[in-house]
Amino acid sequence: MSGIRGSVNLLRVAARSQIVSKANLSHKPAKHHLSVGEQAIAMTAFFVTILGPSGYVLAHLEDYKHHS
Repeated sequence: MSGIRGSVNLLRVAARSQIVSKANLSHKPAKHHLSVGEQAIAMTAFFVTILGPSGYVLAHLEDYKHHS
């Protein structure tokens, strides 16, 4: 029975330490406004970074099936 109490106490301590304070958020406007060209470059970089590898894998899916 004391083993159960010990494990319950450990769980309580673990649950208490998981509390994180709120982040300090500000609602001020941006200091530096991005131009349309800068936004386009950033969005292109994001899309290539995220969709490039997945597109490569999907394009070569049949090759992966035949190697197994």
